[in-house]
This record gives sequence, structure tokens and C-alpha cells, in this order.
Amino acid sequence: MTDTATLWTVIISLGIGSFLLRFTFLGFVGDRPLPEWLLRHLRYTAVAILPALVAPLVVYSGEGGSTDITRVGAAIVTLVVGMWTRNVFAAIGAGAAALFLLIYVL
Repeated sequence: MTDTATLWTVIISLGIGSFLLRFTFLGFVGDRPLPEWLLRHLRYTAVAILPALVAPLVVYSGEGGSTDITRVGAAIVTLVVGMWTRNVFAAIGAGAAALFLLIYVL
């Protein structure tokens, strides 16, 4: 367990770092137009965040960081249903149902 001083030092440091990263765009570039190639790349940022958050939880979900086949199967079902229906809620529901079913069966 970390002590309180170390924890708050890390929290405050991350907050300052996050502020400075955002300030580079808003403070320095705020009133100037961004180049088209940068705007095109920034459009994909939001789409990349969810897989970046979910992928480690799927791949390293077993005991000791191993791969759990039930979570990989549920992720595959979620991906297939999402691509097939183009509906986020259907994909989430199918993935949750697949996870519960695979946990029960396996």
C-alpha cells in the first residue's frame, strides 16, 4: 500500500500534466486553424479510446494476467454483433449475454 504523500503527489502531478497537455492545444493554438491532416487524425481519437481501454481487460483478464477464454469469446461475439447490426446497444447486450453464458457453460 502506498503512503498518503506519495498518492497525492502522483495525483497532483497527473493533474498538472493533463492540464499542460490540453493547454498546448487550447492556449497556444486556440485561435489559429489547425491543418486538415491533423483534424483528420483527431477525428479517430474518440474511436480509439474505447478499444484501448477494453483490450487489456479482455486479453489479461484471467488469474495472474493470463487470457480468459470466456472474456475473449464474449469480446468476439460483441465485435461480430456490432459489425453485423451497427447497433452499440445490441452489441453490448449480446456481449454481456455471451459472457454470462460462457461463464455458466465453461
